[in-house]
Amino acid sequence: MTKIKWLDLILFGAVLVAVSSSGVGMADPHFSAMFVFGDSIIDPGNNNYLNSLAKANYVPYGVDFSEGPSGRFSNGKTIIDYLGDLLEIPALPAYTNPFATGKNILRGVNYASAAGGILEETGQNLGERFSLSDQVQNFEDNLNQLKSQMDDQELSIYLAKALVILIHGSNDYINNYLLPSIFSTGYVYSPKDYADILVKRYTRQILALRNLGLRKFFIGGIGPLGCIPNQLATGLTPPGKCVAFTNEVVRMFNTRLISLVDQLNSNYTGSIYAYGNTFGAFYDILNNSKEYGFSVIDRGCCGVGRNQGQITCLPFSVPCANRNQYIFWDAFHPTQAVNQILARRAYSGPTSDCYPVNVQQMAQM
Repeated sequence: MTKIKWLDLILFGAVLVAVSSSGVGMADPHFSAMFVFGDSIIDPGNNNYLNSLAKANYVPYGVDFSEGPSGRFSNGKTIIDYLGDLLEIPALPAYTNPFATGKNILRGVNYASAAGGILEETGQNLGERFSLSDQVQNFEDNLNQLKSQMDDQELSIYLAKALVILIHGSNDYINNYLLPSIFSTGYVYSPKDYADILVKRYTRQILALRNLGLRKFFIGGIGPLGCIPNQLATGLTPPGKCVAFTNEVVRMFNTRLISLVDQLNSNYTGSIYAYGNTFGAFYDILNNSKEYGFSVIDRGCCGVGRNQGQITCLPFSVPCANRNQYIFWDAFHPTQAVNQILARRAYSGPTSDCYPVNVQQMAQM
């Protein structure tokens, strides 16, 4: 048997463990795979293959990434990359990558799409993108491929042991509600009503994934959007202060998301849902930046205009040299140094970070 075939066999055996006669399922506490749904914070390059203005497949993006500008909206790794390292799951292929097929999708797929949101119309100002419902449909496409690689019982065990990561909602504010010149939602809905609509739509797609066989869900909240360079660049707040209104509407969404996690855990036995407190974790980094090794907290390492946040990284622009001291990479996204911290907190953080369990605990359930 060739080396390649042996590797394929080892990979397949690690993912699939048949149910024994005693009824014992998968032998180790690790996840069988990781399926990721989200936006530009965790997009690994899906938008490279779309007709979109929201792309990061050019220098200086990826300046610290082994593959260079892959389409990740960062100088290096995303939260998902670091979480995969902690879980010993290889880098996930982007759904649109031509090689994301067959055995290459056995350890999972990343469906995240820059500018995509919970609402279908979110991000339409930036061109093509995969909304959350599109991403769920893309998972169904991959599910058909997985069905051809294992029998029904194996597939059921495999899906039940897979980790689902959902990080959505930021664009529904940045590229929808907070853009009154393009979208009417800010006029039509109060912040509370808008948050209700988002969570209702979110719930529908989460349950759609559950109906397809997935059982372990880690749902990340929205971070403090009022503190990102793009919001600071509006000049609506004094220097050194975040935009209070933006953070307040985001908190309304997050509060409802926590309630949703409680509701889902109560109503759907056999599944586990966890909330990732991105807002709290990120705010902690901002408020204790020096303890984390950061010296620049209010502007992008790469960008143009006030706070380097009015225009994001332009092709071939020169980023800051001391990137590990910056919290923000560009107008919207954190540096890989922050991504690593957030991934560690999602993996093993206390209940204040991950409620009611963290990713490491979820793997053992």
